[in-house]
Amino acid sequence: MKQLKIKNLKFSKIKNSLFIGTIALFSGVSTAQDSIVNQESEVEPMEAVAEVTSVKKDSSINFKRVKLDGIAAVVGDYVILDSDIEKTLIDLKSQGASTEDITHCGLLGKLMEDRLYANQAVQDSILVSDDEVNATGDRQLQSLVQQIGSMDKVLKYYKKEDEATFREELYKINKLRMLSERMQQDIIKEIEITPEEVRQFFNKIPENERPVFGAELEIAQITKEPEPSEEEKQKVIDKLNQIKADVDDNDASFSVKAILYSQDPGSKSKGGFYSITKDTGFDKTFKDVAFSLKEGEVSEPFETTFGYHIIYIEKIRGQELDLRHILIQPEISQNVMDEAKAELDSIREKIINKEFTFAEAALNFSDEKETKFDGGLLRNPQDFSSRFELTRMDPTLYNQVQNLKDNEVTYPILEEDPRGGPPKYKILKITNRFDEHVADFSKDYTKIQELALTEKKYNAIKKWMDEHIEDTYISVNDENKDCDFANNWVKK
Repeated sequence: MKQLKIKNLKFSKIKNSLFIGTIALFSGVSTAQDSIVNQESEVEPMEAVAEVTSVKKDSSINFKRVKLDGIAAVVGDYVILDSDIEKTLIDLKSQGASTEDITHCGLLGKLMEDRLYANQAVQDSILVSDDEVNATGDRQLQSLVQQIGSMDKVLKYYKKEDEATFREELYKINKLRMLSERMQQDIIKEIEITPEEVRQFFNKIPENERPVFGAELEIAQITKEPEPSEEEKQKVIDKLNQIKADVDDNDASFSVKAILYSQDPGSKSKGGFYSITKDTGFDKTFKDVAFSLKEGEVSEPFETTFGYHIIYIEKIRGQELDLRHILIQPEISQNVMDEAKAELDSIREKIINKEFTFAEAALNFSDEKETKFDGGLLRNPQDFSSRFELTRMDPTLYNQVQNLKDNEVTYPILEEDPRGGPPKYKILKITNRFDEHVADFSKDYTKIQELALTEKKYNAIKKWMDEHIEDTYISVNDENKDCDFANNWVKK
């Protein structure tokens, strides 16, 4: 397990990050068929050249050959221009990414990888529909307009002539990225790892090179989620019905209503807009209602854990919906909040007095179904284990437990739901501590399993890459043939 190999493993996990959001947004995507190279013209190999005409006062004409852009490499049907590399690097810097360790050769190799994946995806009939690609472009444009202020400002910022040109360029970039991602997913989709493979992976690491895991905590919590009164719930339902009637009967703008009344922080400023599929990680009830509606239809008010909603279906594109929704939460009185806090105070006192354990209290009194049956034990969202590494812990959670001693329980803490759900009170306890230590097979099995699986996937991708480089037409410009590529692009 040399350091270099570990770095490669990490890099392989983020190999598409160059194309997420607006990073590398305009590193042009060309195909060999669309290349500006004329195979029959007298041009330098791997260069694009044009003749520029100038007219003098005496009407005599001079022709000057000017190099417009060099072709850095060709992979299958895809061409990578020198400007693609330069623009990608500029875009990375503009996004605040560290480019200190990124070289021209390394970036070219990365762009070639993406095009090899995309080229093979087309040959293997791994499809990406136009609707999917266009929907992604729509979301990117909407996000940019929100950030910058208007479409005109977006076009000016990215130096684009018009929206149609902008969308066409987005389409090419997103199509390549999505093909590349699906090809990679297809390569590793059936890869699993057995306990014996995990053991072999661990045993082949020299003892003095085994990874060191940082200090970790196991944390449990008991929550109380104050409930609004039935009267408050009915007020919200009546308000949503009034909005629905105004939209249905008076052609009122649902988008404007969402901006005025919705309490969803993720969509309020966008007029309640979301684009979702059945696989989107939304509340199941929300998705069930959304996918039961027709285009242009507004739902009846319905309840989720976040409050009460109505949904308007703006557009249906196959398995994807463009929708707008309004979320309103019933008010919770201060008396109800105070009662929840007082109940947790009482539970805390009884735990301290050893009338019951923290785990018993969680089972009998906690309102959080996800944790109450496991002693209140929290799960790390990064790997779903019960351990939280101190250096990678959510800052809010860290601040809540950093001064806790063994067997100590916090006083009730009021916590707002960052996703827009109702507030709740909670008490916390550290149930276990793990000091910084060298990896131990039995204690750290889950982490070692993840490392072993990552290496197995990396090896599968590397094998696939080697085989398909041999079988694919690849040409690298003479200026780049001396690059120390991670893959055998020059086919030495």
